[in-house]
Amino acid sequence: MKPIADISPHQFSYDLPDDRIALFPDEYRDNSRILIRNGDGSLQQDTFRNLASYLPGDSHVFLNNSKVIPARLVFTKETGSRVELFCLRPINPADYVLSLSATEYCTWECMVGNLKRFTGSSLEMNVNMDEGTVVLRADKVSLAGNIAIIRFSWDKAIRFGAILYSAGQTPLPPYIKRETTELDRQRYQTVYSKYDGSVAAPTAGLHFTEYILDQLQQKNIHCHELTLHIGAGTFQPMKSEKIRDHKMHAETFRITADLIHTLAGMEARVICVGTTSVRALESLYWLGVKIIQSGGRITGGLQLDQWEVYDLPRSYSMKEAFGAFREWIDEQDAKELFASTKIMIVPGYEFRVTDTLITNFHQPQSTLLLLIAAFIGDSWRDVYRYALDQDFRFLSYGDSSLLFQ
Repeated sequence: MKPIADISPHQFSYDLPDDRIALFPDEYRDNSRILIRNGDGSLQQDTFRNLASYLPGDSHVFLNNSKVIPARLVFTKETGSRVELFCLRPINPADYVLSLSATEYCTWECMVGNLKRFTGSSLEMNVNMDEGTVVLRADKVSLAGNIAIIRFSWDKAIRFGAILYSAGQTPLPPYIKRETTELDRQRYQTVYSKYDGSVAAPTAGLHFTEYILDQLQQKNIHCHELTLHIGAGTFQPMKSEKIRDHKMHAETFRITADLIHTLAGMEARVICVGTTSVRALESLYWLGVKIIQSGGRITGGLQLDQWEVYDLPRSYSMKEAFGAFREWIDEQDAKELFASTKIMIVPGYEFRVTDTLITNFHQPQSTLLLLIAAFIGDSWRDVYRYALDQDFRFLSYGDSSLLFQ
């Protein structure tokens, strides 16, 4: 681990008044505001609807098409008390598709709300569906703090994903202090979402509309999709005095052979929509480096630990890293694979793929803000000061920024 791990999270703090946190989305997705940080450090603003005019033609935009699942299940006990189970990730089956497709039972890691009311070993709720009433049972397998392993079972041959969509609530971030509404089902989701698995939205993409995607296409800007499922750890504050002591959450992302072939054939670096797209693409580059270093005999699976990349050689170009990955995935004869990353991008990190970033405004002392500081240096303070002075709306349902290095 390099000395950058001695950085203190307190260096990345700013005053964010509660009234600057957007509690609801703008009436129209692309009517939100966008702050443009130019390559020379100058700042300007516009409406997100005009995004295409700021991006160079023949560039490449990467979007995270992960879909948010209604991961909050609220059980009401006979006493009237409520216990919330926030589904974090599947355990058995561990694959998202298989777990959400299960028709009898599945096991998930869950965050428990109102834990002191979860006194017994099981909870039940009746779920009204087109197929009739389904009894959903939640059995506590184990508990560590407020994180439990829960075995879900139900009495009709119905997909667990369908039960979630009937019984679950949209998992809004904890700083959006209000009850969820039916509007959130639509607006806390990108228009291009496809694959179930996230418990937090890739919020940079919430501003995109079919109009904007069409404008990008007309300008010969190539849009590519990847899938990284976002966990609740994205909201976890850094409470340690040094970032080296912060435990980064793992996130799963889907790799297709087509994506690797596209990256291997690209001459230019790319525009990432959201920090999740950054983490996925930068992780793919480093996995390519690991394939080179291992001579194609990568062991331990496609995964990256929190600080691992800081000790890997940085001499390989994009073409070399993704070229090696292309050869490796072709040898596996795989159309798609899944990988896991804990990569923590902090000041001192050298970006290997990302050239431009579209992202919302992030919480003080968050890992996401550290990524922004790594990307544009100390000028993140100028960007955030400008956003606050100009009454931009912050966090998940807030406004956006376009950051050129």
